Amino acid sequence: MLLVVSGPSGVGKGTVIAALRGLRPALIESVSCTTRPPRPNEVNGVDYHFVSRGEFERMLAQGELLESEPVYGEHLYGTLRAPVAEALAAGRDIVLEIDYRGAAQVRERMPEDAVLVFVAPPSWEELERRLQGRRTEGPAEVHKRLGRARREIENMVHYDYVVVNDDVDEAAREIEVILAAERLRCRRADAEALRRRLLGAATEG
Repeated sequence: MLLVVSGPSGVGKGTVIAALRGLRPALIESVSCTTRPPRPNEVNGVDYHFVSRGEFERMLAQGELLESEPVYGEHLYGTLRAPVAEALAAGRDIVLEIDYRGAAQVRERMPEDAVLVFVAPPSWEELERRLQGRRTEGPAEVHKRLGRARREIENMVHYDYVVVNDDVDEAAREIEVILAAERLRCRRADAEALRRRLLGAATEG
């Protein structure tokens, strides 16, 4: 299945996903593409696919992106369609870490495969503390991210599940339970084929 994880900046989405992959090593993490330059220690193809704006626009025009959007008004981000399709075709689960607008695009385009999970902070005060504690952005950038966090939280009602990240390991375990439950849904478990097999055997008996 296609697991979509969203949440405000600073909530710890990446850390929760890393913990989830520790519980489910077979889970594939999608690598987004972006037009922003790499930060120190970021590796092309591992952290992001770093592309030019022209290349991004070409991929967008040719339908190679499952979802795309500008982030913070300057750089473009998007999810490559091919790796997602290949993972699902191979029977593998794949996780996307994207914002609420990207999640809405994925739900519209892949409604049968997408499971949307919103990672929320335990409180607004805690989210502010985490953002300020990272010390990677100045006060103006923190203020901008908090404004965006409000919009993210306003849209969390459109998700299938909400997980509060008060404890990383517990949040990861809760998402693992979600994956297990979703796998047992009739549309994922191919209940019709199972029904026919069971009833066929009952008739023969």
